[in-house]
Amino acid sequence: MKNSVKVSFPIILAVLVYSSAFTQVTVDFDKTVAFNNYKTFSFAGWQKDSDKLLNDLDKRRLQEAFKSEFASRGMEVVTANADAVVSLYLVIDNKTSTTAYTDFNGGMGYGLGRGWGMGVGGVGIGSATTTYSEDDYQVGTLVVDMYDASTKNLIWQGSSQKTINSNTSKRAKSIPKRVGKLMKKYPVEPK
Repeated sequence: MKNSVKVSFPIILAVLVYSSAFTQVTVDFDKTVAFNNYKTFSFAGWQKDSDKLLNDLDKRRLQEAFKSEFASRGMEVVTANADAVVSLYLVIDNKTSTTAYTDFNGGMGYGLGRGWGMGVGGVGIGSATTTYSEDDYQVGTLVVDMYDASTKNLIWQGSSQKTINSNTSKRAKSIPKRVGKLMKKYPVEPK
């Protein structure tokens, strides 16, 4: 006897939506740099006016989250003579998700058969209906660049990509969490 598993469409959709809710993080850094030597940093601002895509509250939330993460690694934010300079860049892409669901309706049929595997063909009637739906959403990519202040060389870059949550009340908690996930890949562990 074979065991078969039926998975309904809403469960598959929920798994896809849940899995796409995770933040994708990538980092790259100069492996010859001693990151423990950096004790101060300053914000260089937002590259290419990407801060115009954010409201003032979200900009402050992002900067405060980075200040907190760097402070936990022994770095202090200063306005002048910093060891490192951090700049932020934001890209927002509009995306569309298309989902198809096919509903099969079995029909009636007949057939004739005989023993020993011999038989005469059968006829069946059935139908299928496919429904398509499209959902528009936005994906935000935050890029963080860290430069050595004296050499002006890029020493660390992190990027975080996630579907943007339109519920503004959740951003106060979600922004620090996303920045924390990104900073987990920074070469210095929190103290």
